[in-house]
Amino acid sequence: MTKTQKPSILITGFAPFDGEQLNPSWQAVSELEGEHIGECVVHTKELSCEFGTSLKELHQAIDKYAPQLVLCIGQAGGRADISIERVAINITDARIPDNAGKQPVDTPVIAGAPSAYFTNLPIKRMLVALQQAQIPASISNSAGTYVCNHVMYGLMHLINQHDTMVKGGFVHIPYLPSQAINHANAPSMSLETVVSALRVMITCAMQDKQDIKIAAGTTH
Repeated sequence: MTKTQKPSILITGFAPFDGEQLNPSWQAVSELEGEHIGECVVHTKELSCEFGTSLKELHQAIDKYAPQLVLCIGQAGGRADISIERVAINITDARIPDNAGKQPVDTPVIAGAPSAYFTNLPIKRMLVALQQAQIPASISNSAGTYVCNHVMYGLMHLINQHDTMVKGGFVHIPYLPSQAINHANAPSMSLETVVSALRVMITCAMQDKQDIKIAAGTTH
């Protein structure tokens, strides 16, 4: 990095899948392209909703931008708030095929790798920051077993294997209102609110502070 280059942040979203015409993750993430948050410049990348391909695209973007923070965003239709993921597991069990028609069942994301990885983001600080901004949010203990978990696990494996100082994690967001009207009783969140949430989380994650210890778990 030269003296004229600003440190970078990489934020990713996904292409539409499962019959949807858009994916709110990419709709929100793309709004931040080139934006400066603190001393950093934001770079964005749309990932394919495909096993394998999505990780290759993520690795290429990380190599290109050498980011200090990687925050991957995905759609979780049915969830009502910003869900900050705590853990990714080394299993793929696809309920539906990906966009390439692949549907792996009970297979590891990375053979021989650890059973799970925890994010190294300050998730409790991020939660409090979102709540203080009046944005509904929670800590999630399952990123699923589809492409979102696949990407989060691959990201954290890369970070852990290279023993870097890069911070990384995954966040799920609800449907946009334009999607929710096609899903009975489904909650939604406006694009404006999601973009604001991304800015809050990025700002919090880039602060060099230890996470706080507050109760934010679930009973089931």
